[in-house]
Amino acid sequence: MTKLEELTALLVNEINDFKNGLEKLDKINNQLKDTKIKMDLKEYKSIIETHQQKMASHTKAIERFESRFENKIKQAKIHPTWAVILFVLSLLFSAGVIMFQLLKV
Repeated sequence: MTKLEELTALLVNEINDFKNGLEKLDKINNQLKDTKIKMDLKEYKSIIETHQQKMASHTKAIERFESRFENKIKQAKIHPTWAVILFVLSLLFSAGVIMFQLLKV
């Protein structure tokens, strides 16, 4: 009977330890439910701000490049103006000489 009493006492002790452990876990669980986690976003905010500044400067640089490129295209000429004028005048002069020769005959 002593063995049975020892086993019962051991079982009662284990049950009491299990009950105490459950109570501790319940307290911890309640504390975790009540605890609100606050994130420190200062580092991320500064990284995002610097990234936004870099993006803004890149955007401005691209816009400046586009405006310069558009101005270059608008001002682009295949032939110089003096060459075009000289060509038109030579055509007119040649047409005049041909007309003069045809009328002379």
